[in-house]
Amino acid sequence: MAAALDLEGVAGATVFAGGTDGTDGPTDAAGGVVDGDSAARMRRANFDPRAALEANDANRALSAAGDVVATGPTCTNLLDLYLVLVR
Repeated sequence: MAAALDLEGVAGATVFAGGTDGTDGPTDAAGGVVDGDSAARMRRANFDPRAALEANDANRALSAAGDVVATGPTCTNLLDLYLVLVR
């Protein structure tokens, strides 16, 4: 979520953050992928990205923006992984 706000309006940059396969938390999300348009997509879906970040409600905001990653069970324990792609 913070990356979505930091990248707002930036072209050519994408951030992936993942930390689970969606089986060890309260949601089925494994992580999220955001880019410079993510915050705008959240707002179009009636989510305030800053309010969602402050409320620890990234899953619903990322889902509404189409930016959530749900892999299904992978039965792996990879810990957290963060990737930044810049074109």
